[in-house]
This record gives sequence, C-alpha cells and structure tokens, in this order.
Amino acid sequence: MNALLSRITAAWYDLSTREQILLGTAGGLTLFALLFLAIIQPIASYAGAVETRVETAEQNLVAMNRLRRQYDVVNASLSKVEERIRSSVEKRNLLTLLESLAASSSVKVDSMEERKAQDDAKYKETRVEVRLKSVTLKDTVSYLHAIESSNQLLTVKSLRIKNRSDSSDLLDVTFNVSTFDTI
Repeated sequence: MNALLSRITAAWYDLSTREQILLGTAGGLTLFALLFLAIIQPIASYAGAVETRVETAEQNLVAMNRLRRQYDVVNASLSKVEERIRSSVEKRNLLTLLESLAASSSVKVDSMEERKAQDDAKYKETRVEVRLKSVTLKDTVSYLHAIESSNQLLTVKSLRIKNRSDSSDLLDVTFNVSTFDTI
C-alpha cells in the first residue's frame, strides 16, 4: 500500500501546476458526485417518500374522522330506533292496527295483504301491502300521517300513487308498511 501511495505522490509532483489543478478539480468533482449519489440523493429520496407518506396518512386520518362522525350519527339514529322498538309497549297486530288507523282517518281500505319480509339476525320485520282505491289526496296524507305518528313503530317502505282515469280528484294508492320486533 505504501508503495502505491509513494508512486501516486511521485506522479503528482511530476505534473505541472496546471495539470495538478485540473486533476485535483476532476478528482474533487468525482468525489462530490460519488458522495451525492451514495449519501445525499438517497437521503433526499427517503425524505420525499416520508413526506408523501405523511400527507397520505393525514388524508387517511381526515377520511377516518369523517367516517367516524358519520358512523356516530348513524349509530345514534339506530339506537333511537332500537329503543323505540323495545319501548313499544303496545304491540298490536299490524293488520288490525292499520285498519283502526284507516277508520280514524276516514279512509276505506280496498285490500291489505301480508308480504314476505327479510329477517335478519336481530329483528323480525312484518310487512303489509295496503291498497286504497278512489281516495282523495287529503285522506291519503291523513292516513299516512296516522301511520307514521302511531305509538307502534311503523315505517312506510314504498308508495305508489296513480290518478284515476274516471275522476281527476281521486287516486289509487298502494304502499307497504313495516313494523319490527326483536328476535
């Protein structure tokens, strides 16, 4: 190793000042390029990647907080509905209840048919399709309001309203009403 270093030193001193400056500048630039490529550039790339990951994590955090707020709102609504289902002391037969609400709203029901409803692990749904023929809009709204404001939790699932061809003031109305019980 010393022999090699001696030969390099001797070759250096054999060069002219101009050659030494040129060779020193080229060597310095080469050393700087190697340091940049081996140390500075990987660190800068890693720092950029870290910044990108931090930004992505912050965006994910904002999205998670938004989803959490939405979950809390939905969960609070679900809790209210579940409490209403459990606290419903008067669990009347749905068909009987709908008939009595129709009578109190002065609506004549054409037909009521129990329909198959989807059950899940927690709740049993009872669904009835109600048909009204030749009713006024006022009577329909009165009946639907009575259903929605009933002591028992009732939900109108679908509603179809058609004008009658024989009279423009009267309607044919079909809707589904559901009630839920815990299993």
